[in-house]
Amino acid sequence: MNNNFVKKLRIDWENINSDSYLHDIKSIRTNEGIDFNKKITFFVGENGSGKSTLLEAIAVNYGFNPEGGSINYNFETENTHSILSDNMILEKGYRAEDGFFLRAESFYNLASYVDSVSLDLSEYGDKSLHKQSHGESFLSLICNRFRGNGLYILDEPEAALSPQRQLTLISKIKELAREGSQFIIVTHSPIILGIDESEIYSFDNDEISKIDYEDTEAYKITKLFLHDRDRMIKYL
Repeated sequence: MNNNFVKKLRIDWENINSDSYLHDIKSIRTNEGIDFNKKITFFVGENGSGKSTLLEAIAVNYGFNPEGGSINYNFETENTHSILSDNMILEKGYRAEDGFFLRAESFYNLASYVDSVSLDLSEYGDKSLHKQSHGESFLSLICNRFRGNGLYILDEPEAALSPQRQLTLISKIKELAREGSQFIIVTHSPIILGIDESEIYSFDNDEISKIDYEDTEAYKITKLFLHDRDRMIKYL
């Protein structure tokens, strides 16, 4: 039984102008829909393949602030999100009790918003996110603010985290998923991608398709580099 908060998505291309740049993102343009069967879903692919564009559209369609935060967050530094969210149909289950859209590129703006509205800092590590290192503040938010039974959408969370902290993140994700939370994550990290009982969608080769962990570029290239570092560097 699928008891996810987001079960499936499809895109209504009839309402998207033919001259929209979205038609140039082939992985998205050729896709008829994505099923979310697991509590943890990963989007992977090369830079520019469309995974973050689709992730943002899912978040905005569900009701999250485009620059990140919970559904209650209301701030805007620059209106850059695409019209894709307005032309996306999400098949939803029960409404999540909690949720958060976390993206590395706009985390500074999110931290500034938290300070400006004087939110309860106990959910952010008991001090301003600006007074913690980038990695510390990122992990503090996840470990303290993510309350459970929620939908959590993360865009490249590894950008702020050391390998050791990525392992801490894995532990937190697994704990929350066991308790009923759902995660949709864009990542390039072979460490985070290694979470078991997850589903991986690749955006490479101009399509969105399911892929095994060992077939991801993140895993294959990292393995090749670690097994024969000198040869790899010499080849490059």
